[in-house]
Amino acid sequence: MADLTLYVNVDSVDSPVGTSGVDWVEVDVDNDELIITAGSNVVKNGEVIASESALNQAGTLLTGSEITIDKYLLADASAGIYKELDNMGEGNYRYVIGFSFDGATASEPVLEVWDDSDLDTVANVSLGAGVPASSWWRGITTTDALPGVAWTGSRLAGSGDGNFLWLNNQGGALSVAEVLYAQLKVVIPAIQTDAGAETPVIAIKWATT
Repeated sequence: MADLTLYVNVDSVDSPVGTSGVDWVEVDVDNDELIITAGSNVVKNGEVIASESALNQAGTLLTGSEITIDKYLLADASAGIYKELDNMGEGNYRYVIGFSFDGATASEPVLEVWDDSDLDTVANVSLGAGVPASSWWRGITTTDALPGVAWTGSRLAGSGDGNFLWLNNQGGALSVAEVLYAQLKVVIPAIQTDAGAETPVIAIKWATT
């Protein structure tokens, strides 16, 4: 049975998990959080994890134009600070999130985004308010190659066809230990007029037998 260890690249160097000198952080999936933000003096790389009110104040301001978020932070609970994912977003970077499997799997691992840990609804506004094709979340598998300049990716919301990522590029189940990769970004549409706070859940699924 394969176990998964999740890593995020908090370095500006676009190199694989395990590369000497490149700062990959192991994610505590029970306590760490991905913060999507405009940033502020207290919500930024190296600062102590801030209060909810500070996070709200650092939220992205709607402008009536499409906005591609360019700041993504890991709230590293064990360190008590924010660590910026320099390469996450619309940039042409391959090694951003690493999914390290320590053995074979019985099915190809997939990445899905849901409202919460029940993994059964996508009613959040950022997930398209029940319409996955309108999700703000975009993703692309980078296990085999760079995503490309101005990459589009898939709209992520739930488990419907075309709205999740095959992390092995539809190459099937893993026969050996392997690290798979993906890139994510959040794009707020121009028509969005109401602000709010949401906490969707990123889920990685695979069969073990």
